[in-house]
Amino acid sequence: MPAPASAVSAAYARLTEAYAGLAVTELTAEDPDPSGDGWTVGAALAAGGPDLDAFLAWDEAQVLRDYGQRARPDVVASFGLHRYAWPACLLITLPWFLHRRVPRLPVTHVSYDRTAGRMAVRPASFACLPDDPAAALPGAAVVPDEEALRAAVRAAVAEHLEPVLTGFGPRMRRRGRALWGMATDEVVEGLWYVASLLGPDEERRAVRELELLLPGSTEPYVGCAAFRVLTGPGGESLPTRDRASCCMFYTVRPQDTCVTCPRNRDADRIAKLTAAAAA
Repeated sequence: MPAPASAVSAAYARLTEAYAGLAVTELTAEDPDPSGDGWTVGAALAAGGPDLDAFLAWDEAQVLRDYGQRARPDVVASFGLHRYAWPACLLITLPWFLHRRVPRLPVTHVSYDRTAGRMAVRPASFACLPDDPAAALPGAAVVPDEEALRAAVRAAVAEHLEPVLTGFGPRMRRRGRALWGMATDEVVEGLWYVASLLGPDEERRAVRELELLLPGSTEPYVGCAAFRVLTGPGGESLPTRDRASCCMFYTVRPQDTCVTCPRNRDADRIAKLTAAAAA
């Protein structure tokens, strides 16, 4: 039988409607963690042992298959972290963005099957505002205002990602600030992208919300949301942002960097954004 609707079920359903590449299943307290068929528990990745080896073997094979060359081990680990952290952050940020509800999801409460694009979660509790009808539900932690709710988002993401970064860090040859720079980018770019799928109004709202969430003084996160607007050749506005980290894709395909790559000059960004708009 399907699990009864929770405070975050509607947000996860809307996520899948907007982005078919990720489906989220909520587990009850009695449900076992999914296993086999590509499933990995977040805690196993955080442990940094054989499960992480198997997880990264997929990324290594994917690079060789798609680009005809091997990537450095630290680059493979960077790809693997991105492919886990991007959807994992959405499990927390999207319910906040859509419904002002912030689930707590320790690494022991999240499983991921990236080959099928699915996650299974077991929310421990959630934060919400006093006027939220969900405040009466079991597990609700009522906070006084929007800033307190933003603090709950930052805390929930950090609680989940800190052990994951510890597991991946030695493979990536990165520590501390560099790892949290990647975490900052995953928080911002994941929500920004999904909000763009929900429509231009939601995309603009996401930019404002993320600027408030990450103003630049919220450790352990590095820097701010870092949005800015460039001017295209026809005077059009071209939104972009400055990443706090680099995904290292340039080491595999130097000529095909992402728009927000810190290696790109503004002229490069304008050319890429203009070409994308024309397409």
